[in-house]
Amino acid sequence: MKQKRLLIFAVPYFTVLILMHSCMTFRMSPKEVDSFFKAKNVAGSQHQYKAGNYDIHYAQSGDESKPLVLFVHGSPGSLSAFIDFLADSVLLEKALLVTTDRPGFGYSHFGIAETSLEKQAAALKPILEKYKNNKPVILVGHSLGGPVIAQMAMDYPELVGGLVFVAASIDPSLEPDELWFRAPLATPFLSWVLPRSFRASNEEIYQLEPQLENMMPRWKDIKCPVIFVQGMKDQLVDPGNAAFAKRVMTGTSVELVTKDDMNHFVPWSDPELIRNAIVNLLEQH
Repeated sequence: MKQKRLLIFAVPYFTVLILMHSCMTFRMSPKEVDSFFKAKNVAGSQHQYKAGNYDIHYAQSGDESKPLVLFVHGSPGSLSAFIDFLADSVLLEKALLVTTDRPGFGYSHFGIAETSLEKQAAALKPILEKYKNNKPVILVGHSLGGPVIAQMAMDYPELVGGLVFVAASIDPSLEPDELWFRAPLATPFLSWVLPRSFRASNEEIYQLEPQLENMMPRWKDIKCPVIFVQGMKDQLVDPGNAAFAKRVMTGTSVELVTKDDMNHFVPWSDPELIRNAIVNLLEQH
């Protein structure tokens, strides 16, 4: 009888686990990306390059002679978070648009997390170098993509011309106290039960606060113009991160764009705010 009860519990448990691993990937396949471009009648393409231990995958559209806009997704996520912007007619007239899979997500070594913001920035640097003459280079980072683009601006200021933070986690003092469940899930014993996207996400979020602490002395070194888009009903990232940005980036102008009824998922709910911020920075140059 006991074995029967265990079997009754185990079968649905492992069925759900398998479904989670197969479905909760937060990524589009290369074939789906190609189908997206075809359906939108956009001349888009996909590319891959080697950066250290990572094969970085990205998609692009637009004129390669125009300014570069690089989109960096949050956690978990993939280049699909910003794929709709690659078919935006306003942006296509003004820029070369690139959305990338960060290390550990999408098709950039899926499930193998890179917890160092410095190494994540280095992994994306080749895109900036490839289009270093496409000035200005504007970086757009959502959620955990925010500290990644900040690190890029700190480490490679000569390659970055503007930053758009979208509901970004950048203030270490505002990081939620989640160690009680993230720490156990980051251990080898338990991490295997997580879908690979969540495994990579948990590992990097678990290590984010000390990474942000290390960045504190360097915020004043950012010199390019900054726009911070933030929803005041964000339940995942404290809206106070926007005020933090304005307080610590003393070496440049920081414009805050807030909306009272907006939550964390700005790229999907209010894409026009991101588009307007990009156009604003492009016009400033």
